Amino acid sequence: MSLTSILSAEAIENAVKDCQAPESFCYKRFFQLCGLSSKTPKEIQDVFHILDDDDSGYFEESELKYFLQRFQPGARTLTEAETKSFISAADDDCDGRIGVEGWCLVPSYSLKLTLRHYVETK
Repeated sequence: MSLTSILSAEAIENAVKDCQAPESFCYKRFFQLCGLSSKTPKEIQDVFHILDDDDSGYFEESELKYFLQRFQPGARTLTEAETKSFISAADDDCDGRIGVEGWCLVPSYSLKLTLRHYVETK
């Protein structure tokens, strides 16, 4: 299975392009742009397993640094601040890494924020 069997190549490209500049990565926006926020829990889990290079069941800080490159080879690495922000958002048990449970919460949380903002601005 590959990322493009779940997410469109065009959406991935747009999401990576949106955060080319250092300190511009926002996991919420990235998940929305690449389409992950609208996927089923099973598809979100599948993406986790595709991205989990060492099959440890977790993303450690050293792995998350290369997060964008897993979506598009040649993309930039995340800065230390971006990586720490991402971990703190999805580290559901405060162990300094992201497990599949925490990972699955982030895209749906991003979607809920977007929907709430949409409803509140109408």
